[in-house]
Amino acid sequence: MSIYWNKRTKNLSPYVPGEQPRDRKFIKLNTNENPYPPSPKVIEAIQKAAGNELRLYPDPSCMAFREAAAARYGVKPEQVFAGNGSDEVLAFAFGAFFDAHTAILFPDITYSFYPVYANLWDIPYRTVALSDDFSINTDDYKVYSGGVIFPNPNAPTGKAVPLSDILLLAKYLATNEKVLIIDEAYAAFGADSAVPHIGEYPNLLTVHTLSKSASLAGLRLGFAIGSEELIEGLCRIRDSFNSYTVDRLALAGGAAALSDAAYYEDINRRVIATRERVSQALRSLGFSFLPSAANFIFMKAPSLSGADFFAALRERGILARYFNRERIADYLRVSIGTDQEMDVFLGVCGELVGSL
Repeated sequence: MSIYWNKRTKNLSPYVPGEQPRDRKFIKLNTNENPYPPSPKVIEAIQKAAGNELRLYPDPSCMAFREAAAARYGVKPEQVFAGNGSDEVLAFAFGAFFDAHTAILFPDITYSFYPVYANLWDIPYRTVALSDDFSINTDDYKVYSGGVIFPNPNAPTGKAVPLSDILLLAKYLATNEKVLIIDEAYAAFGADSAVPHIGEYPNLLTVHTLSKSASLAGLRLGFAIGSEELIEGLCRIRDSFNSYTVDRLALAGGAAALSDAAYYEDINRRVIATRERVSQALRSLGFSFLPSAANFIFMKAPSLSGADFFAALRERGILARYFNRERIADYLRVSIGTDQEMDVFLGVCGELVGSL
């Protein structure tokens, strides 16, 4: 710990991302990347944007991308905010809508960046325990708080919350003038989006990423959809840091991705089909897992701890995500890869079961 760090830096416990190996070839099933390439229209748009205009700053309003998102989701451009990945958008949202006076709420098992953002902004928080079946019970959040945030589907469990429950919670929080943030990073793989109801609930903000469903994890572009007053709040936070958070290439590629819905609907249907096939195979092998509405499966092996299962997969060239935490220490989160990759994974699972 450096003597030059201030108190805030010393007290931080930064988020640890999934492993990105450089030393050997792995089947990467640990970071929920889409196994299929981005739309050819995205590559074409990026190549077209990679010209002399790179000497100029990008549009700080990100208007072309916001217009593409608005057209895709049936909202106004003024209801869309763009950022350098959904993680940045989430960080800005914590700063814009939560404060140091009242604790916010999020699940005890969820995206592990949430407590990091809360600590960074000095926002108190309380975690709400998932139900015994690892589901989010929105009634548990209908208490006075500084606001609520959770993913739908939740991560790392993959379980989705019914849209009707989300809207009732938004209505409750509106009576206390508090914001509900729904992180829809994985919604394209099986959850009902809250976006069509943004106009009914001015306190409802949905956050989206192009990393998963649009095969653009390497591009770093995310966005939020909400009422114009919420979007203005995000802009105020962004412009207090850096008005140019999204570069020209990302804006061009992101707009092209949002405009090619048919391509992405096709590849994401393939991901869903593979997820269901793999789930059935795992069940036949004696593995247990949670029902998933995401592009991953949260699973555990028979007669193996999570740590041992993780190590056994890694020794055989397969990376999964292990969370050494109470209640889920025996589980791994396994991203859905191509059919060929998942066949290798299933073969290893069969080998492990056979050796027990």
